[in-house]
Amino acid sequence: MRITGFTSLTTVHDWGRPVGDVNGVVAGGVTEVPLLLLHTDGGLTGIGLGAHTDIARVFPAIENEDPRAVVALYDRMLAHVFKTGHAGATFGTIGAVDMALWDLKAKMAGEPLWRTLGARDRFVPGYASGLDIALGDEELVALYTRYAERGFASAKLKGGRDSDTDVARLKAVADTLRRNSPRPALMLDANESWNVKQAVRYIAEVEAQVPLTWIEEPVRRWDSAGNAAVSRAVKAAVATGENLVGLEQYGPLLDAHGVDVVQAGMVWGITHFLRVSAIAHARDLPVSPVGYNANPIAHAAAAVPNHFTTEVQDLGMPVGLTVDQTIDDGGIRLGDEPGLGITLDEAAIAAIGGVEGWRIPAGPHVRPARAGLRLVPETVPRAERS
Repeated sequence: MRITGFTSLTTVHDWGRPVGDVNGVVAGGVTEVPLLLLHTDGGLTGIGLGAHTDIARVFPAIENEDPRAVVALYDRMLAHVFKTGHAGATFGTIGAVDMALWDLKAKMAGEPLWRTLGARDRFVPGYASGLDIALGDEELVALYTRYAERGFASAKLKGGRDSDTDVARLKAVADTLRRNSPRPALMLDANESWNVKQAVRYIAEVEAQVPLTWIEEPVRRWDSAGNAAVSRAVKAAVATGENLVGLEQYGPLLDAHGVDVVQAGMVWGITHFLRVSAIAHARDLPVSPVGYNANPIAHAAAAVPNHFTTEVQDLGMPVGLTVDQTIDDGGIRLGDEPGLGITLDEAAIAAIGGVEGWRIPAGPHVRPARAGLRLVPETVPRAERS
């Protein structure tokens, strides 16, 4: 079986609420979900999720190749873009292709991907994470009540503007999750919005009232010395890595002891996650994949020995996607459908109109001018939390 072509589609995810973080918010709560379909001469189609704007440049590296050689093809794609580099949008494209290749490999074997990857258990422990900074108090509790009803006992909130606000929100979510645990695990995600001293001071104020399991991305992703300084100064673990694009970017962070929970973005693909997990395991560090639509990396998370917990960003799925998994007992229970277990309704997807989604200038993918430069707390405007 050989790879013969590709198709790009875009569906949407309707979150039913505004979503975002300290850097910005998608107020409309509807975001785009790019889909990559890899076609073969054997009639099977592989599905990858995530932006793949560089597909025309990357695809020649895999065209006419056997998709079962997925790891070799991953390295072939990296080699194909050697001179210009593989970071940014190129790495996202490679990740989407890699996901589709693994989907094909498992489909050719007639089994779910978690089986192909050697997992023993289909259940993947997770934590609730609602991208919730724009929610008011009642909406926040209502959201995490739905997670609690699915058995979750841990949650990550978005924050970083005002410690008093974050403490109140963390306490409210903890109260909601206590139906499942007397001591819920709480995490706070600052999305690279602080400098080192600001991070240490801010976290100390939060930890004086709320125990944190981890603080996520307290400073810039490449600041290995800064992340290490934060880790030494606070009680919480430092979690980071979701925006690192390649193993070479983890080296300085690991050498500096600047990360306690090693993260990898789901959009960067399965091979990347497996390799990040391996280098983390060599340092006796846990690994945690950062959430994305349809939770595709959960299949790989089930197969690595140092998986800690997987981020679950929503309880629903994008329009036109049926995914063979259930979210219950505080995690993701993977099914038996071959590959990633994703079925597409292309008619439903074709009927969708265009959305700005993540790309709007006020959204969380655009870094604000004052990030890392704020001298006084900024409370979340009430208009953004209603």
